[in-house]
Amino acid sequence: MIEVQPLRDGFRREPVTISYPESAKFSEVYGFAGGTGRIYLEGQLFRPDAPSRTLLLFMHPSSSMTLLTMPRALAEAGFHVLCCGSRYLRNDSALIMEKVAFDLGAYVQWARGTMGYDKVVLVGWSGGGSLSLFYQSLVERPRELVSADQRFDFRSAGLAGADALISIAAHLSRAETVTEWLDPSVMDEQNPELRDPELDIYARNFRFGPPYPADFMARYRSAQRARSRRITDWCEAELEDLARRQDGTHERAFVVHRTMADPRWHDGTIDPNERALDWCYQGDPRAVNTGPTGLARFTTLRSWLSQWSYDRSNAKTADTAPHITIPALVIENAADDAVPATHPRRIFDLIGSTDKRYERIAGATHYYKGQPELQAQAVSTCREWLDGLGLVDVRGVSAATG
Repeated sequence: MIEVQPLRDGFRREPVTISYPESAKFSEVYGFAGGTGRIYLEGQLFRPDAPSRTLLLFMHPSSSMTLLTMPRALAEAGFHVLCCGSRYLRNDSALIMEKVAFDLGAYVQWARGTMGYDKVVLVGWSGGGSLSLFYQSLVERPRELVSADQRFDFRSAGLAGADALISIAAHLSRAETVTEWLDPSVMDEQNPELRDPELDIYARNFRFGPPYPADFMARYRSAQRARSRRITDWCEAELEDLARRQDGTHERAFVVHRTMADPRWHDGTIDPNERALDWCYQGDPRAVNTGPTGLARFTTLRSWLSQWSYDRSNAKTADTAPHITIPALVIENAADDAVPATHPRRIFDLIGSTDKRYERIAGATHYYKGQPELQAQAVSTCREWLDGLGLVDVRGVSAATG
């Protein structure tokens, strides 16, 4: 029997639909959303009864934030919160990061224009962290970006900027994260069962650990980057071949096998934090490594190059965060079982703003599962920081933290 639990939010959930014209040569999104020459975006506005001039905006490249506990907790504390879905909502197999940036720009413009919010704060959760940095960097340094055979001119896009940025439980980028998770033992992308036994940490009686020796880890990390580059080279060669053939085929989909083999899941001495060992946010890493829900499992040539390629993605934090000058708050969840422990501090160090703050919440996992008191601490931290910037509307935001 299915147990149905009613929502007790204390605020109104209002559907948001945004549409704007799209001029791309062809669409990666399915059906109506991509077949009319327009892009349609769907989100939800969490609006408490009391008015506010400040909006907190959550967006992830492909996931819906509407059921995430953190936006709800912020709304329960009195903040107005917008959870934004990109055109690739719940399906990142063909996702282009540059197009997601345009989608985020449409939401910010809607918030400032149609809804009349004076202040907008980008809240980047998990994969939304690098997206928020990517977007704001294009606001502060508009430029043309090239991804595969596509050009995206942000110089004339007129993107509206945010007033502040919060990064919570966020990684450096999709490209860097999947590279650190790739199984480097795969020797043939068409036959994932053909593996290098010297690099297969999931092989029975694997002789190197855990704990894993430093020289092995250096070889392992190098092999992960090498595998990423082999896939990238293949994607670029395939696109060149499609262009030469001119037979009406524009894209190709493929499978990336075994993408959850980060030794840190099994060795707590690697990038140590308070996470549980032999576990990740999706469960047993060994099962996730070969399961259907792994990062980048189903992708296309252009999508790999835009969001997953270690060398080609334009959304890597090292390339975006130094351009950020607005105030920034970075929150590390100290027992994060998704984001590599080194990433939040690296994000903080890379952000160019002189007005930035770093907070670490001891014991907090990625989703605060079963940790309402730690989530309340995160809400309180956000509120106190925003209040110091004058971004808390005293009419609308309570000091209560869920």
